Amino acid sequence: MPQLLDDDAVTAALRELPGWTREGDALVLVAVLPSFPAAITVVDRVAEIAEDRDHHPDIDIRWRTLTFRCSTHSEGGITDLDTALAASISEQVSAAG
Repeated sequence: MPQLLDDDAVTAALRELPGWTREGDALVLVAVLPSFPAAITVVDRVAEIAEDRDHHPDIDIRWRTLTFRCSTHSEGGITDLDTALAASISEQVSAAG
């Protein structure tokens, strides 16, 4: 079972996750991609990663703007699963431009 991160651990993790913020019990990234197809490609890649890890972000799609929210709902907050998923999401966003 993943363990909830305390506030200091979340703050430290955010230092390693440029662009991510904390909103309550979730890590949040708003990413603007070059085009709608680029945004959907990122969503597809993140979906594959999430399925492999059995840990899924909430994703909001607004044209070419994606909002990702990572939280471990079963634990009621942010765990290492979320920081690792956030890092992988950042990689996909960076690769897409």
